[in-house]
Amino acid sequence: MTRLLAVDTSAGRGSVALLDGGSVLTDYSDEARSHTRRLEPMINGLLAQAGLRLGDLDALAFGAGPGSFTGLRVTAGLVQGLAFGLQLPVVPVSSLRAMAHAVHGQLEVPADVAVARDARMGELYWGLYRVTPEAAVDPLLADSLVSPAAVALPGDTGGYLGVGDGWLLRDAIPETVLARVAAVMPDVMPEADAIARLAETLFHQGEWVGAEAVQPVYLRDDVAWQTSA
Repeated sequence: MTRLLAVDTSAGRGSVALLDGGSVLTDYSDEARSHTRRLEPMINGLLAQAGLRLGDLDALAFGAGPGSFTGLRVTAGLVQGLAFGLQLPVVPVSSLRAMAHAVHGQLEVPADVAVARDARMGELYWGLYRVTPEAAVDPLLADSLVSPAAVALPGDTGGYLGVGDGWLLRDAIPETVLARVAAVMPDVMPEADAIARLAETLFHQGEWVGAEAVQPVYLRDDVAWQTSA
């Protein structure tokens, strides 16, 4: 039985999730700019609810990005500190992969999912995944940062499900891409419960890192320019 704590602040909402065997407890905060203050009480509350201590955990997980630069730094710093103190492995989970997870409950057969998240500055965070009804979420290509006009879907046929607010920029996305997207879920954002469930599988596959290797994934290299701008 795996016990795993997951944290995500890659979007406006902060969320934590505690996976204990087959069940997941979650807590959320929509309070703006409160992640550094709210995360610790949220974590302690979930542990108390489950009757567990930090020392009972087998691993930690976090939404590694792409997403909010500040949010990613907050989460990475928190998880890295806990991992060093508790000597626990850490499972980084793509925030886009966590978003793709949202559709699995609506599927009867495996489906291809195109995740498009508004990255600002006229760009999209873009990821393609194969999702099954059993909640397996496998990447079809690496997450990337692209302009809406440059997005493309592999092959010439076959439909996709669209996930994320990047699809609201449909006027800038090629018609050839839009024609292959059967439905769009623009309100989906990364959540810690999805990260926890995905991380459990990745953990048992050995896809984890030590505390010293915990790093957020920005995709956009010029972080300093964005901050100063």
